[in-house]
Amino acid sequence: MVCGIQLGSGFHNTLQTVFRAGTAGKRMVGARISSASKSLEQKREIFALCGIQLYAASMFTQLANYSSIAANDDKHTRDRTVPIPSTIAAVAGYPSKLVVYKIPASQYWQVRCWVDGRFHRRSAKTTSFKLAERFARWFYESLLAKRQIAQPEQSTAVASKPAHKTNQPQALTFGAVAAQVYANEHARMERGEFGAGSLRMFRNRLDAYVLPHFGAMLPSAINYQMLQEFAQTLSIKHTTTTVSNYLITVRKVLVHAVRIGALEQAPDIPKIKVKSASRGAFTPTEYWQLLRAARALRGVQHPASKKEMRKRIKQAYNDHRMPPEMAWAISLMVNCFLRPGDLTKLKHRHVEVIRGKNTYLRLTLPETKLHSAPIVTLRPAVRIYEQICKYRPDAKPNDYLLLPDLKNRTHALAVLSTMFNWVLDHTGLKLNPHGHPRSLYSLRHSAITFRLLYGQGIDLITLARNARTSVEVINNHYASTVTGEQNIAMLQSRRTHT
Repeated sequence: MVCGIQLGSGFHNTLQTVFRAGTAGKRMVGARISSASKSLEQKREIFALCGIQLYAASMFTQLANYSSIAANDDKHTRDRTVPIPSTIAAVAGYPSKLVVYKIPASQYWQVRCWVDGRFHRRSAKTTSFKLAERFARWFYESLLAKRQIAQPEQSTAVASKPAHKTNQPQALTFGAVAAQVYANEHARMERGEFGAGSLRMFRNRLDAYVLPHFGAMLPSAINYQMLQEFAQTLSIKHTTTTVSNYLITVRKVLVHAVRIGALEQAPDIPKIKVKSASRGAFTPTEYWQLLRAARALRGVQHPASKKEMRKRIKQAYNDHRMPPEMAWAISLMVNCFLRPGDLTKLKHRHVEVIRGKNTYLRLTLPETKLHSAPIVTLRPAVRIYEQICKYRPDAKPNDYLLLPDLKNRTHALAVLSTMFNWVLDHTGLKLNPHGHPRSLYSLRHSAITFRLLYGQGIDLITLARNARTSVEVINNHYASTVTGEQNIAMLQSRRTHT
């Protein structure tokens, strides 16, 4: 009799007795044996009294000690992959078993969902809760899309088997169809038929409003009234152009649902009358005010708090002073016809200085919006580029022109945008005369507008190709702000007869 447990004459009976005693009993037996057996002779006596053979004594001691150690959660933690209860959050608009959570073993959010009778887990690879929710939606919908694709093969494979209770695949949800559409658009992008920026915009629209609203619904359940209410909800905060683009995204998914047989007929889409609101260009006087303000603020600490700056820039940025690149960025955009996204991707190897009858920069940028032709700049751009090279004499061909220390160029664009808004607030030029807000993109608008006003006999085709846009866009958006009074001399001109 040891610790109140009757041990048999054989090792097999002893183990059975210990297992019946449970973990606590094994831990007590191991503790008693370990404390009582100070020498080999004492061990022999104890195990002889218990009727356990000597060759099994060491095995039994290891088993008891192992059980004691395994039950010691303070020394051997086994919950590093167990979700932290306070972080578990369901994804809005989706089944309750689709959740995001954190675990002690990782700084990243994790995703878990129940599909086809089992849990699927994946790391979102982000510390942002909003991005984790976005990843969770796509992870869940991709699982549903893969299941639908595999459904014909599975049904053929089990056709000869006797019928039994299984988890039958459910009908495709709107989100699963959207996942297929995104995969198709991604393939088009890789073939060069669809722009990378357009693909990002398509996904952003799905993640922002479309999937949270329609993701868990069946395509057949979506009708005109739901789409009308969706448009009205968006109209509260967004322009008619934005609302129309969101409805186009929904229509693209519904049309694909019809093509794959998940929907008999797509519902009518509400018609939105789009009102074109061009980004306000700056006047030459305002342009010089911006340049002088950016130079005066160089090296000055941003007035906002660090917490507010992190919220604006979205990532940690320790130096919140006005960078010297801000004045150069303003000048480059006006003299190079660049978009803000192209400006942050501009490297030294993309720039070639041309000196001859005309002096200019030839910018050979990567393809943007299906345009790949080189851009030629105005003459002042050469002087700006020389200033940048003088400021960083050790720059290499693969270094970026602006904010080269920031490897994340999306972050670099956010920094430039934030600092430019500071310049706009400092000069009081944030709103144009019609009350519309201005942004970094307004500098591109100014570059094209200045050429329309002050260029000598420039044609729209040449201007459109050099600015990597179309004549239609210039007519509808950029030239819409040009008035007759601004070209009064041309209107009053007369032909000369020779």
